[in-house]
This record gives sequence, C-alpha cells and structure tokens, in this order.
Amino acid sequence: MHDLVIRGGLIYDGNGGEPFEGDVAIDGDRIVAVGEVAASGREEIDARGQIVTPGFVDIHTHFDGQVTWDPFLTPSTFHGVTTVVMGNCGVGFAPCAPERHDWLIQLMEGVEDIPGTALAEGIKWNWESFPEYMTAVERSPLAIDVGLQVPHGALRAYVMGERAARLEPANPQDVERMSAMVVEAIEAGALGFSTSRTEKHRDRAGNHTPTFKAEQEELWGIARALGGTGRGVIQLIADFWDFDAEFGLVRGMAEASGRPLSLTIEQDDRHPEIWSNVLDRISQAQADGVNMRGQVPPRPTGVIQGLTVTLNPFLVHETFRPLRNAPLEEKVRALRDPTVREKLLAEKIDWDPQGKIGHFLLSAFHKMFPLGDPPNYEPHPDDSVAARAAREGRQPEEVVLDLLLEKDGHNLIYFPIMNYTEGNLDDVRRMMTHPHTLFGLSDAGAHCGALCDASFPTSTLTHWARDRNRGEGLELPWLIHGLTRKTAAQVGLNDRGLLAPGYVADVNVIDFDRLQLHAPEVVHDLPAKGRRLIQKADGYTVTVKSGVVAFREGEAVLREPGQLKGKLLRGARGIA
Repeated sequence: MHDLVIRGGLIYDGNGGEPFEGDVAIDGDRIVAVGEVAASGREEIDARGQIVTPGFVDIHTHFDGQVTWDPFLTPSTFHGVTTVVMGNCGVGFAPCAPERHDWLIQLMEGVEDIPGTALAEGIKWNWESFPEYMTAVERSPLAIDVGLQVPHGALRAYVMGERAARLEPANPQDVERMSAMVVEAIEAGALGFSTSRTEKHRDRAGNHTPTFKAEQEELWGIARALGGTGRGVIQLIADFWDFDAEFGLVRGMAEASGRPLSLTIEQDDRHPEIWSNVLDRISQAQADGVNMRGQVPPRPTGVIQGLTVTLNPFLVHETFRPLRNAPLEEKVRALRDPTVREKLLAEKIDWDPQGKIGHFLLSAFHKMFPLGDPPNYEPHPDDSVAARAAREGRQPEEVVLDLLLEKDGHNLIYFPIMNYTEGNLDDVRRMMTHPHTLFGLSDAGAHCGALCDASFPTSTLTHWARDRNRGEGLELPWLIHGLTRKTAAQVGLNDRGLLAPGYVADVNVIDFDRLQLHAPEVVHDLPAKGRRLIQKADGYTVTVKSGVVAFREGEAVLREPGQLKGKLLRGARGIA
C-alpha cells in the first residue's frame, strides 16, 4: 500500500511530451510510480477529468522578508507553486550589519515596493551573515520549499558601507572580501548570486540601488570566485542602453564564472528594440558555449492603479494631494463632489519632457485599461482610456476618473508598462518561444501596492493554452515544462519538476476547464497591517507538497508548524 495515490488524471509529467492518462503513487516525500498503479493508497485522490502536473517552480521572487514571518508565501501558493527562489535583482536582507537594518529596509521598500513598516515589524533580524540568514530561514516553518541567492546590494553595503550607497567603485580589497563572502554563502547552500544595473531600481528616497554602477573588476571578480566553487548561478537585470558595453560586461560575468546566468528580458516603450537585440546576443553567446538565458514574463508587466493602491493618474494633482492618505470613503465622496471634480479636471500637469517612467505611468492614457474580473491581460487598444475618450468626445482624465469611482472606489485600472508596445502579446510570445529563455519575473512578494504578477503560472496556462483570441496560443505540455522542469534545472534543483520515480512528490491536480484567475484585491494582512495586492484562482483542486496534501483550491490544509512540509533548499540537488 502506498501513502498516496492520485488516480486517473491526464498526466503532464513536466518533460514537455504528450500527456497520458494514469496514476501517480507516492511514498514518503517521493514519487515511486507513474502510470498504472495497482496497489491502493492510504489516501487517494480522484483526478479523473483533471490534469496532473509537477508543482510549479518560480525562480524569480522577492519573499526575502516575508519568508521569515509567513510560512505560506501567499499569493504564490494560490497558484500551484511549490518551490520559490528569492534574493533576485540584487536586493535582500543578508548580509547585514545591525546598524544598517533600516537602510536595507528602505532599499527594499523603494526597489520592490514592500511597505517598510511591515518589514520593520515582521523581520526579527536574528542574523548578520548570509549563512546565519539561511539558518534563520531554515528554522522558520515553511509550507513550500525555498532557495536563496546572495543579493549584491546587501553584500556591497555590508563590505563598503556608505561608499556603496554613494556608488563608489570597489577597491581590490572590497572585491576580495565580497568574493570570499559569496563563496562562503555558496558553500553553505546558497543557489546563486544576483545583481541589478537598472535605473528603475531606486531606494525610497529615489537614490540608485548601490550596485547600479558596479564596475567590471568587481562583477567579474565576484563571478570568477563563484565559478571557482563549481556551483551556483547568476541572475541580474540591466538596462542595456549603452548596448555593446553593457552586454559585454554581462557576458563577461558568465564567461568568468562558467556558471548559468539569466537576465531579465522586458520590452520598454522607450527602447522597444533592446529586448530583441539582447536575445540575439544571448543566442550568439550560447553558440559560443557561454551559458546565458533570458528570463521572460508570460504577460505584460502590469501596474495596477486605483484609489486603493499606490498609484492613480491624479496622484500629483494639487486637488488630490489632501486626499492621498484619506480613507477610501472620503476619497470617493470628495471626487464625486461636482466642485472638486471640476477643479481636479481643470488642473494641467507639466509632465516631465524626458519621459520619466513615473510620469509616463500617470499620464499615458493609451496604456490605461479597465482591468475587469476575470482580468484581461491582452486588452485591445480600442478599449484604452484614450480611445474611449476620443470616441465619447471627452478628455481622458474625465473618463479615468469615472472608472476609478466605479465599485465605490474599489475599481482597478490596468497599465501594461512593459511588454505591450504594440498593443498585443505577439512580442511576448516571441520572448517565450525563444530557444534560450525561461519563464520568470513574477516578482512574487514584491510591488505590494502596484503589481500582482505572482499569478503568472495561472496566466501562462489559461491565456496561452486555452483563452487567447488575439493571436496564436501555445501547447499545454510545453508550457507546463516551462513552469516545472525547465526552471528547476536552471537553478540546479534537479530533484523536482518531473513526475517520475525518485523525484520530489510535489504535484498539482488542476481542473483545467475551471481554471480561472480572479481580479487582484487589496488586503491589509502584512505586519503592521501593511497593504498588499493578492490574486486568487479557481481550479487548483489539490496541491501536494512532499507527498502530503498541503493546499485545496489554493488554501492551506495544513496550518500547524509541525505539519508543514516545506524546507530550505541548500544547494543544487539531484534525485536520490
């Protein structure tokens, strides 16, 4: 008799091949048989009429603070995710000297839009070094597995202090010390090292992230040291505006380390050709034997705007300023007042002529769409605020104000800031199907008041395999491979992402016909009653973690710390 048998589902095993009907047998935390299982299970799940997949592996999250207080790592666990990797984009909370706690919090608050008050109350800071942070995470109750990467921003600040914040170059002694600390972390089980070279990443005060101008000697020196361990990966984000020089610097990190490197691929309206050029250079690197890949999203990077979240198009208007921190009911009452409304709509803002991204977010009405429920992540340009205003002979500000006031102020506006230059997802499909890309960039755990992309796994399945009506879709077996085996292998987690004997028993049973995203919603469940966006879905019938039913319909079944089956993943691993 087996511990658990999943009966009669349509099995997508994670390899990308055609599905087949069968059973999955589990003993302990491992899969022991896939196909026809004659023996009974102490517990059985009827999966007939549903699909059975490996648990999803999300390699681009920012749960670095949340992992220390929330065992369930929502909203990722609402979407079939059973393994997450954090410490991306060069930001995190270790190593950290005691006097720099607040500094790291305000860096994370600025770069990843996580409320500083929540981080300050939730993080216990029972560590200083990165190995000590790993131990703190390991001792925390976890409902799913987590892997950690060394964030360059925290590392640089620990070694260089204020010189890091001032973007000064690292001297040889700095590089030597940072390299030694990365080696120490990798040997303790860190999965890799991450850094950021984008102007978009700024701290709460608007200062560049401390790694923004890190020079070749520093980056290649750390990469070389990591490579010397024979373990670990590199992850980064860069703008590539000085294209040849920047790509050469990044490729040099991959060459110096000899380790897998992945980097963010997004389409920026200001430079809409860069993403394609980067992918061409990645292809050339791969042809030259350099292991580089792009991390790509399955939909636009979408900023959520509204009266209940961080941004709305009237945020910098003088008439709105007194309402910024007012209760929602007060905002709605004031904005419905004809006198306030007339004054607000009469204001003209001198938007920055250089096209700063923040001003673009508040003024580009051709990129603003009603989100809807279920949400539409490939809206037609004719449905934008600007197009609707033109049809109705009104100013866009009037149209967007009416939208904001729907649902008593709870309505949300969708702004696809990246990956939507052409008003459709054809370019995203090109990114996804490139031979050297990975699915990533969910940023789960971050951008609490502006984005809700932790639901990427569900979008990947529903939009591309079933619902897309504005272009060609993608095959479900291939998509599931991209969410499971492919992402796991990128970071060296070769014991998961596949339904086969010997692999970790992380399994989703999904009612695919019923699989559906709900609209994002605002909750105040972070420490200090911090606000965040979450998004749920229907159709995740059961999620099994390490051989035990852990979630039903996305909600945790096991609640007590001793019942939870997640753990810290120390280093690369294969099947037993």
